Amino acid sequence: MPSKGCAVAIAGVGAYAAAQAFVAPTAPQVQEQREVRQLRQQATASVTSTTSSAAALALGAAGVAAAAAQAGKRTQRRCQVVRQATAVAEKTFTKMPASVKPGVVTGQALVDLLNYAKENEFAIPGVNVVSSSSFNACMEAAKKAGGPIMVTFSKGGGQFIAGKAADNSDDAASIAGTVAGALHVRQVAKLYGVPVILHTDHCQKAWLPWFDGLMEANEEYFEKNGEPLFSSHMLDLSEEPLEENISICKKYLERMSKVDLLLEMELGVTGGEEDGVDNTDVDSSRLYTQPEEVWQVYETLSAVPNGRFTVAAAFGNVHGVYAPGNVSLKPVILHNTQKFIKEKLGTDDDKPVSFVFHGGSGSSLEDIRYAIEAGVIKMNIDTQWAFWDGMNEYQKKNKDYLQGQIGNPEGPEKPNKKYYDPRMSLRAGEESMADRLVKCMEDLKCIDRL
Repeated sequence: MPSKGCAVAIAGVGAYAAAQAFVAPTAPQVQEQREVRQLRQQATASVTSTTSSAAALALGAAGVAAAAAQAGKRTQRRCQVVRQATAVAEKTFTKMPASVKPGVVTGQALVDLLNYAKENEFAIPGVNVVSSSSFNACMEAAKKAGGPIMVTFSKGGGQFIAGKAADNSDDAASIAGTVAGALHVRQVAKLYGVPVILHTDHCQKAWLPWFDGLMEANEEYFEKNGEPLFSSHMLDLSEEPLEENISICKKYLERMSKVDLLLEMELGVTGGEEDGVDNTDVDSSRLYTQPEEVWQVYETLSAVPNGRFTVAAAFGNVHGVYAPGNVSLKPVILHNTQKFIKEKLGTDDDKPVSFVFHGGSGSSLEDIRYAIEAGVIKMNIDTQWAFWDGMNEYQKKNKDYLQGQIGNPEGPEKPNKKYYDPRMSLRAGEESMADRLVKCMEDLKCIDRL
């Protein structure tokens, strides 16, 4: 049976369609049936209308036959679109858990995906995005690599998507832009044939109104679709006292669990600066989380019914851009923490905690993979330079064709429109970003995992 992917294939993708899907969506099965009925009705109406017109105009038997044949071709094309969209929606993976399908992954399917990553010792790249070009580059990389991807929105990124001139009173633009970006990804993700995790990045205490706005969007979407809009959200309350950090996380997890959302929380402090979060002058002792702290989090959050969570525990990682060897990672902290909590639980599970890895720039491949062995299932990847580098190389390669609308080395009246078309330089950025991510996915052993 066709899925929502069918509607995408037939109607196309756009911001208006995405907004309508959120404002007034129907239940998935009802929507699927409606789409098929509409296609059949359109095909029937097309044949009837064409035949009636032919009769009215006295075109004769040959005209009627030609019109009917043309209508038949249109019907055949529409049916082909339905079949293609259905094939995308029904695609299954040979290596992934059965619950994991192409498109945005939520709820139990997300838990199954993360457990699969932990058991098979690979990490999923988490990528901050700011436009449809960066959304699409993420999914293109995942398609090329044959692995899952996490598309991540920040508060500032959400505002940029809405437009910097948009009113951001009470975080209105940040909320609207983040929601709009998520809806875009939902509309196209299945077409890439890969699992996509929709996530949001660091939310400190002062930014909780943004988080609350996203929760309202999730709850509304869940009521109409039976799943949340996003897959997961991150709370970064690491600057607060440990007890307050855990208490607020528990409060939000209790709310999130009711709509099948996963919480990522942060312990300790990731050094450096990123997207408005500046920890450059933090006490170095806070860069290393202690096993006892992780146990307090695990014990409290595990008590929440249907509570799902991951932990961004600090082990010397630092945000920013650094040359290899300039960051002192201690992934052994994660190994020791897993052992500590295993003993506390009295379980046979060697890795009861799912860790995430922030601030990996400057880390050696050896340290990264040792961290993955300790249960890291996601690592944040910076792609800003890769996107810019692709656009910059395009500009340098075509410099002589980018100095004016008319006139280039081929002649003073030769047009340059095909060179300065924004899609050309943006596509170069997408390709460069996707290539960078494929290489990262190789490092994270997230290749050929579907």
